[in-house]
Amino acid sequence: MPTWLLGRLQELSNEPLQPHFALQGATNWLRSLSKLTENESDIEPQIQNLYSSIPSRVNCRELDTLVFENIHFAFQNIAALNALNNDVELKQDICNSAIICWHDSILFSARAMIASFYDDEISNIHNDLKLLSKTWQETIIDNELIISPFSLNVPTLVKKDAENLIKSYRGSNSYTLDYRVKNETMALGGVLSYLKGTLGYELWKKETLIKEMVEFKSLGVDNFRTKKAQQYRDSILSENCVNFLVQAERFRGKSNYRDSLFLTYGENNSELLAQFISDLLSVSKVFLKCAVSYCSRRVEPGTWDLFVNDIEENTCLTEDIEVITPL
Repeated sequence: MPTWLLGRLQELSNEPLQPHFALQGATNWLRSLSKLTENESDIEPQIQNLYSSIPSRVNCRELDTLVFENIHFAFQNIAALNALNNDVELKQDICNSAIICWHDSILFSARAMIASFYDDEISNIHNDLKLLSKTWQETIIDNELIISPFSLNVPTLVKKDAENLIKSYRGSNSYTLDYRVKNETMALGGVLSYLKGTLGYELWKKETLIKEMVEFKSLGVDNFRTKKAQQYRDSILSENCVNFLVQAERFRGKSNYRDSLFLTYGENNSELLAQFISDLLSVSKVFLKCAVSYCSRRVEPGTWDLFVNDIEENTCLTEDIEVITPL
């Protein structure tokens, strides 16, 4: 089938456009995440064990309210994903909307966890997603408050250190997002492949910005070949990270930019996209379950039951209240 639009887009690109690989990378990453979190008999005990000894904080009504608000926003987005998954026959029509709902459910769940982390003052819960990702790293990741694979991260963008860490994660696992996911070993390989790809993307963006900095230009260089340029670069790269929120934000971009075209243009991939939408829903539910299980232990004792009972009585959404019931 001729693809006229693809030809026009290729005229604007310096590299060959490969719709198949864009589709494959997107769907295989979600399939990998879903495969690693779909076994409830394994995941639920992990969540319970991780949060079993989390203490409630000194009562902070304002922070608690922020937690409840953000959990409800996540709940809304999962309700939308559920409707897209179950009520829409042709999934290609709603791919972009589903990605946005997925991203927002992850974002609001993470914001709730950050608000729960602090004890007695309003935390800096940024609207700037880059700053939010850094706060997530310093609070939830550094304190080991989220299960794998959501915990996998690279705490620095210094290339050598970051790549060595990914190698240690990977070990002998050679699977990438090029493979159709059939088991957990392949899924872990796919997740690590996306982590490495996001590292490369973030490193490229940050190095491009560094080259435009006045301080860097004052060194009298325009690249990173000299030792002083490398030291300046690495001092900045060491303060940046790649974690699940950074990856989710990169993935969210697929709904805004050219990759969204490749999800729904050309070949009919309706069966693959049906699995993709299902994976978006299942992964967001597990992430939210982690959030509610942690947050419910941090807020004022007894208030989580009041919150759940209120939503059950007053919500207009059709999503099952079980998704905001903690383990």
